[in-house]
Amino acid sequence: MGARSGREFLAGLSRPRELWVGDDKVTDIASHPAFAGAADTLARIFDLQHQARDICLMPDPETGEPINVSHMIPRSLADLERRHACLQAIAEFTVGLMGRTPDYMNVTFAGFAGRADEWAINGNERGAANLVAYQKVLARKDLSLTHTIVHPTIDKAKGDVPEPGNEVALHKVADTAHGIVVRGARILATLAPFADEIAVYPAVPLLEGTDPYALSFCVPMDTPGLKFLCRDSCATAPNRFDHPLSGRFDEQDAFVIFDDVEVPRDRVFINANLVAYNTVMATGWYPNIMQQTMIRAQTKLEFAYGLASRMAEAINDYSPATRQMLGEIWTYAEFARAAIHSAEVEAFEYGNGVWFPNGGPLAALRAALPTWFPRVNEIITLIGSHNLLAAPTQAQLADPKLRPHIDKYLRGAGEMKSEERARIFRLAWDFVGSALASRNELYERFYLASGARNYQLANALAPKGRAGRLVDRILGEQPKAADLAADLERRKINLPKEIRR
Repeated sequence: MGARSGREFLAGLSRPRELWVGDDKVTDIASHPAFAGAADTLARIFDLQHQARDICLMPDPETGEPINVSHMIPRSLADLERRHACLQAIAEFTVGLMGRTPDYMNVTFAGFAGRADEWAINGNERGAANLVAYQKVLARKDLSLTHTIVHPTIDKAKGDVPEPGNEVALHKVADTAHGIVVRGARILATLAPFADEIAVYPAVPLLEGTDPYALSFCVPMDTPGLKFLCRDSCATAPNRFDHPLSGRFDEQDAFVIFDDVEVPRDRVFINANLVAYNTVMATGWYPNIMQQTMIRAQTKLEFAYGLASRMAEAINDYSPATRQMLGEIWTYAEFARAAIHSAEVEAFEYGNGVWFPNGGPLAALRAALPTWFPRVNEIITLIGSHNLLAAPTQAQLADPKLRPHIDKYLRGAGEMKSEERARIFRLAWDFVGSALASRNELYERFYLASGARNYQLANALAPKGRAGRLVDRILGEQPKAADLAADLERRKINLPKEIRR
């Protein structure tokens, strides 16, 4: 089949599923008001890969059929550079506002398949083989895949992972002739309404004695027993003038219930294998997927800088305070670009012939973003001030009696007309003040764990050699040549087993 078109993607959404939003049990994803705008956006992303085929498509290594470059298993620095171009094209289409476009999971499973040797440990050879086979299906059918990896929080005092006997967390309850039966819940499945299938794979390591919770698998969204409870929709009517973002970029998030779901045996990647579950995410996952998500974040930061600059232009605000805040946003964007570049040029083989970026710069960026994005929103709010609340709608501008007043009292500085000014500030409001803006800020704070947890991770990852030598120099110790050489090798940072989220 190969790379799908937008029309083919929308046809795939017609398969029935148990999915609720608000008061509705949704039967038609593509036409429902809560989902229509984002469904159309995602269809356009599937079309984009054909429009930019030189950047976004490649031949399948075995069949030769065209597949998206995000399915590539990178085996060289050149492969990572090629993947970067594709990921950037997709991120630019949504200006970084959709964090879980299908390329996210494409990259994830390409990394898993590339390090199938990690998944084959502790007698899990069959699960690893299933995963490799599934990754080929994902690429060749060009599926849209969502995932859910976090255990629900019932009592925070009991920790983030289930104890033995926990009936809420997803766990295995039986073997069948065809596979396994699982029961419980997980959060959150971002992109759930727009996915063909859902993936379950490890997050934080599990405790001893919790083998039934050690699971990884993929199943179609219409599998009996699967239920999806979507959060309140942030989508608005598809009016590009009044709601330029909310009308098309609400990717949704869903709570997932597995009500005795049977998973076919060939779709099971980890079957109650605690050692495998606690090991497979320890090296390759992190630096691999960070390339995709940090390119997306950098794109969003650059969009925010452009938007804030356009707001300042609209009201001719180039005061020292505004110029300082504009420079602050640009600095974040430039740090993001530099971190991604550094990680890519310092890429190395992680094993099994697979190349991923160096995890160090990406770990630092990951730790900073949960504070950067809220600060960016604050800056845009400060620059916009009351102007964010005084932007006429398209209908108001079209009213012949109102328009002369709007042109007089709500025009921009210099030669900027009222309509252009209104478009800028309505866009800014949708970015920082709308329901979608609130959801997106929450997403940026926590989608890869909190800033606090990521700073702890950054400290665990940080090479200590050179820092220690600098202290030793002042304390009178002389560095050894062997230590200097070792410092260079330690810049190749992997994720330690004890801290993964």
